[in-house]
Amino acid sequence: MSTEPRGHWKSRFGFILAAAGGAVGLGNIWRFPYIVGENGGSAFLIVYLLLILFLGLPVLIGEVLLGKASQRDPVGAFKELDHPKSPWQTIGFMGVLAAFVILSFYSVVAGWCIEFLWKAVSGAFGPGNSPDSVKQIFGELTGSPVLQSWYHGIFMVMTVGIVFAGVQKGLQRWCEILMPALLIILVLLMVFSLSQKGAGEGLKFLLKPDFSKLSPKVILDAMGQCFFSLSLGMGAMLTYGSYLRKEDGVVSAAAWVVAMDTAIALLAGFVIFPIVFSFNVEPGAGPGLVFVTLPAAFQQMPAGTIVSIGFFGLLLAAALTSAISLLEVITAYFVDEFKMPRHMASIMFGVVCFLIGVGCAYSDKYFGFLDNLASNYLLPLGALFISLFVGWKLKPEIAKAEFEGTVYARLFGIWLICVRVVAPVLIALVFLNATGLFAKLFGEGS
Repeated sequence: MSTEPRGHWKSRFGFILAAAGGAVGLGNIWRFPYIVGENGGSAFLIVYLLLILFLGLPVLIGEVLLGKASQRDPVGAFKELDHPKSPWQTIGFMGVLAAFVILSFYSVVAGWCIEFLWKAVSGAFGPGNSPDSVKQIFGELTGSPVLQSWYHGIFMVMTVGIVFAGVQKGLQRWCEILMPALLIILVLLMVFSLSQKGAGEGLKFLLKPDFSKLSPKVILDAMGQCFFSLSLGMGAMLTYGSYLRKEDGVVSAAAWVVAMDTAIALLAGFVIFPIVFSFNVEPGAGPGLVFVTLPAAFQQMPAGTIVSIGFFGLLLAAALTSAISLLEVITAYFVDEFKMPRHMASIMFGVVCFLIGVGCAYSDKYFGFLDNLASNYLLPLGALFISLFVGWKLKPEIAKAEFEGTVYARLFGIWLICVRVVAPVLIALVFLNATGLFAKLFGEGS
């Protein structure tokens, strides 16, 4: 049985870097650009930013608040703040399950980053290579379950190693390394990207609004991306919040996390869309934008090898910061609730996630099932019930204390309306969209 004391962040800044790292991942650098491209660019972006402000930030504050107030894992938090047999603890179980599911298939995709970084270092994406070679590399990788499992395993070992080391020596130390490195690489890539001939068209696509592109589907996609990007509803932010010290403020820290997460997603757009328009690439190229389309564009650049190394290094760093937050949700649950030693929990359940993920390397249908289960059901439902608990069940004075005495004091009433009414309604719409209801009402093209 474990007797080790519960860890805490050394500082509020440590929490901000770690939580921002947990939120920043492939969702920002891989998923966000192609979702923007598929939904017409800047019109989607404006809707997304509004939703971040009135949906993402309020729910994130609520989730972090639950962690700090309880000093417990996602399941234990509801026991602590309600009662030991609280039915609300089901939300925590859903979060732990979501972490298992997401990390299992997420690690497979993160493994692609390792392969592509290796290919970039070897010069496969430098000038003089045929664009068809990129399709061949991607096809050989996704067509080989053994190769995917190998890289999936390497990535899981990296993730387990960081979580194994603990809150300060593992999570915080590595986020203090990875997040600045990620930002530096991103800014350097942006400077290079903005020097390309199509930079003006790329920025116009990203920043000049065309509201004719708005539709129910665009708005619902923006809501879904908001959850995906901020890692809401899976217990990661609750778990990280539980390592906050009493003197650390929740509201300002959450605002910084949202600002960093959104800024990195926008910077990724500033990197990708100038390249897309410089080399006549389709902005709505879908998930293949990062692993097929962009590497083919890198091959047309004089500095293609250097740019591709930086880009896939960036993707790998982003994937790792998110993965450690997911494994930490699982580890914290078994450490808190079953008094399991951290090193045992991190290794044991890292292996479990690896074994579950191997199935994704062998079956696209299995991969799609796990993705659908997490993204369309576990995350929105988790975020919905967290909002309802924070808004209606949690004692208002607990939340109000985090606002009082800060520059955000006057915003408490607005925040409370958001978590009680606005967020649950919007989240319910996302969930109904995931069930296919809106496709039936508005048609496939809505």
